[in-house]
Amino acid sequence: MNAAEYDNLEITEREHWYYAGKRDLVRRWLRDVARLEKQQVLLDCGAGTGLFAQEMSAQCRVLVLDDHEESLQRLRKRFSPEQVLRVSAQGIPLGNGSVDAITALDVLEHIEGDQAAVQEMARVLRPGGVGIFTVPAGMALWSDWDTSLHHFRRYDRAQLRQLFENPDWEILHVNYTNVVVYPVVWLVRKWRAWTKSPGTSRTEDKIPPRWLNGLLRAVFVNMGRWRLPFPFGVSLLLVARRR
Repeated sequence: MNAAEYDNLEITEREHWYYAGKRDLVRRWLRDVARLEKQQVLLDCGAGTGLFAQEMSAQCRVLVLDDHEESLQRLRKRFSPEQVLRVSAQGIPLGNGSVDAITALDVLEHIEGDQAAVQEMARVLRPGGVGIFTVPAGMALWSDWDTSLHHFRRYDRAQLRQLFENPDWEILHVNYTNVVVYPVVWLVRKWRAWTKSPGTSRTEDKIPPRWLNGLLRAVFVNMGRWRLPFPFGVSLLLVARRR
């Protein structure tokens, strides 16, 4: 992402139902399947501004990883130097099995070689450790928003599963999220494309009225823990354990 997109994210992510709900949902899954303790280590890959990792630092030790200087500058303001890691040509600068949990929240879509990235995450995660991954779903929703964020793709459930269907991983859960808002998101993005009015007034950058923002966040988080397989959604969430 460019500097303007990071600025947009910092303005909206603390309160916006999608970003706040995503952090809530992932924390609940971590609580249920990882049960991290103070001495254990969580690696947040593609940490962005670092808000999620900062919130998790009350529960465990955190490391943050990114490869964009715009992000790294922000992360260095929130974390000590030894907590901030930069991806190198060789991959993640950590030893095999050195972390207890990994999160990559809306990250894999930014990586052209997503399969290699998942393999590298498996390398640094200890056996029995948990990984939680979120990605945007459905190429039918592809829009100027994806282009501005430098996405390579949006995933369907089968594509995301395929990245983890190997001996390194046991898939515990994979499902679409943000199911209820899918029709509205589809209409808004198609309208922008049809009217050729992308850019400055994107709905994704606006925080709805407080009552609606709270309702959307609650629905997102609660439905994101359901085991019922949804046929579509704006996002996908996958939870896997390292074998």
